[in-house]
Amino acid sequence: MSSFLDTILERAKQDKKTIILPEGDDERTLAAAETILSQGIANLTILGNAENIKGSSYALDGAEIIDPCDSDMRSELAAGLYELRKAKGMTEEQALELINNVLYFGNMMIKTGRGDGMVCGAAHSTSDVLRASLQVLKTAPNTKLVSSFFIMVVPDCEYGENGIFLFSDAGLEIQPDAERLAHIATSSANSWKTLVGSEPVVAMLSHSTYGSAADSYDRTKVVEATAIAKELAPDLALDGELQLDAAIVPSVGASKAPDSSVAGKANVLIFPDLDAGNIGYKLVQRLAKAEAYGPITQGLAAPVNDLSRGCSAEDIVGVIGITCVQAQQ
Repeated sequence: MSSFLDTILERAKQDKKTIILPEGDDERTLAAAETILSQGIANLTILGNAENIKGSSYALDGAEIIDPCDSDMRSELAAGLYELRKAKGMTEEQALELINNVLYFGNMMIKTGRGDGMVCGAAHSTSDVLRASLQVLKTAPNTKLVSSFFIMVVPDCEYGENGIFLFSDAGLEIQPDAERLAHIATSSANSWKTLVGSEPVVAMLSHSTYGSAADSYDRTKVVEATAIAKELAPDLALDGELQLDAAIVPSVGASKAPDSSVAGKANVLIFPDLDAGNIGYKLVQRLAKAEAYGPITQGLAAPVNDLSRGCSAEDIVGVIGITCVQAQQ
């Protein structure tokens, strides 16, 4: 476990939040829940077949275990869901049926103040997780879109924040236009402050540095996104367009962009599209043996984080800790 994650888990313990785990029928979820409870990291509500969960081999003392299909909250949460979605054509009967879905039940628990965040995706697709969260919780105030990021912890690395970087978006936004890319950048800067605590230094990545490559749509998009982001957050250390080496290597940054306050110092890396971001994080994870925490969601009104369906119990523990720290904000 990295010192970054150790710090996150300790911060979670200082102000314990209630995290909902809607995939209580998944063994990895229960194993993670046992660790979280034994270490006092968070309060947990586990959704699923209550008889099976309570009869499992895991020590879950202290967790609230709820079966949405026979919960005494079911009617109240269904009525709340109907009020939220009736303008979109949802009927009361449809809401009562949909509240049986653990994702909607969990989101409605957060909406009604019964939870601070949710971690799921071990047994559900990203689209299902996000659809339920957007329909119930919606985006945070003054936030244009929901995006995602990875915290990368690279061993024996002198770049970034002692080897810590934020990569965005590497999980959700496929081809953001300039405006959306700018909002991803400012959201990512805020996420860096929340989780790492130091000042973000944001590089808008491209195959070009300050016009070193011929004009193209891809390069122009990053240039325009940089300008928009600077208007949105004029006090933020942000620059582009920058090639990766110019963004993180001091000597290369000084050579390619000598007038940039960001070049050679970046710790938040904004990729131009999902292909670049996803390939980039997996290259660093596999070749540099980096720890990759994510995808972590940003932009929702409350933190709901989506797991990989190939995740381990240890991965779930880390994401629960991160979700707690997000909820503390």
